[in-house]
Amino acid sequence: MWQKVFSWIHTYERHVSAAAMVAGFIADSLLFERVDLWQTQAVFASYTAICFISIPLTHWLESRAARGFSHPRWRVLLPIATQFSLGGFWSGFVIFYGRSADLGASWPFLLVLLLIFLGSEYFHQHHSRLVFTSVLFFFALYSYAIFAVPVFTGTIGTLTFLGSGVAAIVLFALFTVLLRILAHDRFQVDVWRIRVGAFLVVLFFNISYFTNILPPLPLAATATGVYHSVWRVPGNYLATSEAEPWQVKYLGLAPTLHLIPGGSVYAYSSVFAPTTLATTIVHRWQWYDPEAKQWITKATIAYSILGGRDGGYRGYSSVPMGQAGSWRVNIETIDGRLITRLPFTAAFVAKPPLLTAVTLK
Repeated sequence: MWQKVFSWIHTYERHVSAAAMVAGFIADSLLFERVDLWQTQAVFASYTAICFISIPLTHWLESRAARGFSHPRWRVLLPIATQFSLGGFWSGFVIFYGRSADLGASWPFLLVLLLIFLGSEYFHQHHSRLVFTSVLFFFALYSYAIFAVPVFTGTIGTLTFLGSGVAAIVLFALFTVLLRILAHDRFQVDVWRIRVGAFLVVLFFNISYFTNILPPLPLAATATGVYHSVWRVPGNYLATSEAEPWQVKYLGLAPTLHLIPGGSVYAYSSVFAPTTLATTIVHRWQWYDPEAKQWITKATIAYSILGGRDGGYRGYSSVPMGQAGSWRVNIETIDGRLITRLPFTAAFVAKPPLLTAVTLK
């Protein structure tokens, strides 16, 4: 029976590998909840271990076959295990980076994740796959380290990001040592292409970080909004808001707040952070100057948050409206990385609008 199973897998290896990658994607979509749960970290660690073993072992067997040795039947399971783990990596990254990203700022990074996921099935020859799969694994290691290191250290910022890169590079160096030992001839042919690919991965992540297109994982905005007033009551936050037009409610367009001249607008944000993490959140209030055609910062308000709450750490800021027109509140990390953005229009009226009290998440 096993002979028939392995024979069928070998015949349809390409399709089975693709199905395994999709299966990993679906499995993580159903299982992942919070980035700081030990179960989440255990799943990512298992994906790392599988790739760490299956990729070198696959090419060890290919090297043996080139010297005349026959393939063991279970060899067909190795690329399937690799594809399943890579599919799991990408699904986790899409879930967590997607939750953390502001689409307007981070769409280039998310697009790269999607293209890698879709493009990985176009590399089928084993010789090319050594380079591509190794670099792909390094990309996964780097992506994982970026949010795993802050979870374990309870810190974020430039030094933590650079430390994440060092951790990914060290682990990948150990992986290449294993490749060199098990598949020496094949590795020697491709070593420079692997190094160049790895260098491009490092370059991509550092450019993404310092140009602020990398989502600020492990932070994520879980609830945000602009209101006429916000106040805290025991165990909750309340706000007053106008009735939302359908374009705002269903299409997510920027709301218009009708204010008496000199009235204030309140920005509310609930930002998730891992349990061990304490940091500072910044509300940067900006008004668009139509003459200068640029955004002018009118106020910068910072407050500390503590991680752990499922719905995120809640806080708010307020600014009196000195000018009508287009406004936005950038909710940022202390080092200036964008978590989310709240655009709105301030319109001055003689009579205040009808307001409704709402309970905030």
